[in-house]
Amino acid sequence: MKINKFFFLLLVTFSINNLFADEMDEVVVTSALIDKAASELADPIHILSGDDIATEATQSLGESLDDLLGVSSADYGSAVGQPIIRGMSGTRVKVLDNGMVNRDVSGLGADHLNDVDMSNVQQIEVVRGPSSLLYTNGTVGGIVNVVDNSIAMKDVERLFKVGAESQSVNDGDSRSFFYQDNVGGDINISLAYKNTALGNFDVPNGAIMHEEEEHHDEDEDHDEDEEHDEHEENLGFLANSDFESESFKFGASTTGDWGYLGVSLASIESMYGIPYHGEGHDEHGDEHGDEHGDEEEGHDEHEGERIFSTTDSEKFDIRGSFNLAGNLVNKVDFFMRDTDYSFTEQHAEESHEEEHHDEDEDHDEDEDHDEHEGHSEGPTTFTNDAMEAGAIFDFSNSIVSQKFAINFVNEDTSVIGAEAFMTPASRDELTFGYYLSRSFDSFDLDFGVRYDMIDNEGSIVSMHEEEHHDEDHDEDHDEDHDEDHDEHEANEVAYYDKAFNNSSIALNISRELNDFLSVDFGFSSVERAPSTTEMFMNGAHLATARFEVGNVNLNTETSNNIDLTLNMKNGSFFATATVFMNDVDNYIYLQDETEEEHEEHDEEHEEGHDDHGGLILANYLQQDAELDGYEIEFGNSMDVGSGELTLSFGRDEISGEFSGGGNIPRLNPTRNIFKLKYSQDNTIFGLMFKDVEKQNDIGLAETNTDGYQMLNAKLSRSFDLGGQGDLTVSLFGNNLLDEIARNHSSYVKTQVPLPGKNYGIRFNLTF
Repeated sequence: MKINKFFFLLLVTFSINNLFADEMDEVVVTSALIDKAASELADPIHILSGDDIATEATQSLGESLDDLLGVSSADYGSAVGQPIIRGMSGTRVKVLDNGMVNRDVSGLGADHLNDVDMSNVQQIEVVRGPSSLLYTNGTVGGIVNVVDNSIAMKDVERLFKVGAESQSVNDGDSRSFFYQDNVGGDINISLAYKNTALGNFDVPNGAIMHEEEEHHDEDEDHDEDEEHDEHEENLGFLANSDFESESFKFGASTTGDWGYLGVSLASIESMYGIPYHGEGHDEHGDEHGDEHGDEEEGHDEHEGERIFSTTDSEKFDIRGSFNLAGNLVNKVDFFMRDTDYSFTEQHAEESHEEEHHDEDEDHDEDEDHDEHEGHSEGPTTFTNDAMEAGAIFDFSNSIVSQKFAINFVNEDTSVIGAEAFMTPASRDELTFGYYLSRSFDSFDLDFGVRYDMIDNEGSIVSMHEEEHHDEDHDEDHDEDHDEDHDEHEANEVAYYDKAFNNSSIALNISRELNDFLSVDFGFSSVERAPSTTEMFMNGAHLATARFEVGNVNLNTETSNNIDLTLNMKNGSFFATATVFMNDVDNYIYLQDETEEEHEEHDEEHEEGHDDHGGLILANYLQQDAELDGYEIEFGNSMDVGSGELTLSFGRDEISGEFSGGGNIPRLNPTRNIFKLKYSQDNTIFGLMFKDVEKQNDIGLAETNTDGYQMLNAKLSRSFDLGGQGDLTVSLFGNNLLDEIARNHSSYVKTQVPLPGKNYGIRFNLTF
């Protein structure tokens, strides 16, 4: 990686003279979205504190939120966990950092991570409703806002933090550093650095399914599979499930009675393995019955290779606020971000006889294997260059809080290389948002409205079927295949310019019925323009083992949502219950071909007349859909000894059906979550038991997913270092039952189970 790993030591050395500064409490951002205390927000689902994140194991964004009611994760190994909010995922959920959309390429593939820096997070907000419309468009699922203090809005005091972590499930470790100070009384600076190295993660015995198990446990000759079975049993971990990341962020700001002005520069570089990679071939008929067209034989073709991805992102931010104290406008918040992001998937030789967590072995066997298989895939690079600018005008007064936002985005996306499935595309957005909040005698009202003008430009290449078959290739010249392939793909190109004008509205009414019971009613109608992928995708997407075809005729998707929440707080007893119904007009989804259609295409592929390489053909389609569900939680706190014990139970459930019949695919099953938390002085002990039920409500071409139980524990204690600082030590244990667990929302649930038992320790030292 470009960032020097010794930079961590350099920063420690640079600040060693400042270690004994006066102690300062961490700045807590209570209102990153609409300048309210977190407890006063009418429409959040959850706000996760930075202290909770700082004592957990390092994991993906989705996994960090997966234990929250109504929120789950679509994983693709330990590195990738894209958030799901009430059944909505992908581009329906916008991931923001500090109020601006994080413009990576996670929307282009299930194997792409949400590339956000969580090294010094103050809080993570999961929000739906009126306030979410102020910041970005298309939030039919909601937003996830990751907040830090890289650009300080108020003068800071000197603060120095060092963190270290070790995990057992992947022999992983992590180191972090954060420093902030006020220089000369005028300039606030901050430096944050984190380095994480996680190896291949362990899985429970039997978690890696054998080929015959994937195909309905058919009886096969045990002598034939003996060598394969022995290899699987001895593996004990999931190959290509490693993850490394290095992040650096610098921020500087100046503040005053007039407001603040600041800049920040952030860089994240990562490398992680792709634990499953499909491959087109002629023998798919048996595979099609599996949930996602699991190409086991195609996957085996890559056993002699390491398939991995590298990312490189740079973000430059300017943010500020001017206090005008005028009769009409109180203040103006403004922002600008320039993003350069690249994601490269590559193939490399790797030892077939791989030792646990070791990737530096002799490659002689791999060379023979590769010659036999004839693989010569080159890298595929996804890039996203984006420029975003906007302003929020605050018109609030003593009676009403109101804001008006204007935002402009230019985003250029390209996929270039051996497995490019989409031509370059661009997207321009000009959007306006308005938010109002007012308290009346008997109720509180929050209202949001948004208007979006979105223009998409892209193209679709029509390929000739004979391109794969008209050339006789010498097996000794496989390395020239890609060049020949590209040469024959120069076919007809159709260019498109698709414009959408969308409007969205949301309101929330809350009322206190008595001293211990309150009710919230929310309504929203949010429009989402089709994404670049949904319109212009046209090629083999091996991460999902499909040949995906976009649809330039897709219409705007409209989500009409109603939810009702009851909150009770009576002494130490608390309870909340939410029911919601979401009617989605023109719901966009990826539809697999039927088994019969796939068998016909297999025959065409064998005859040389199939243009999608034997992969499952999947098309982006639309039809109306409805998602219904509920979330309940209740608990009680009590004094036990000299501390406080809190017990709670939560349950969430969601169902989704198309208007024409059939279930929406990959919806999470019902979950029951039991929590115990005991706090005494500077010690906190927590237990979480999550019971995930079997998912039987499956979509077309899906399979059922067994339920599982997950037991996690955490013990955290803070030590006062004689008034000079604090040391927090956290012991954590995840999946202590070592359960075989598969995530139904994952495209690769069969091949990529969740990690096994993991225990570790984390230190956070603050001066």
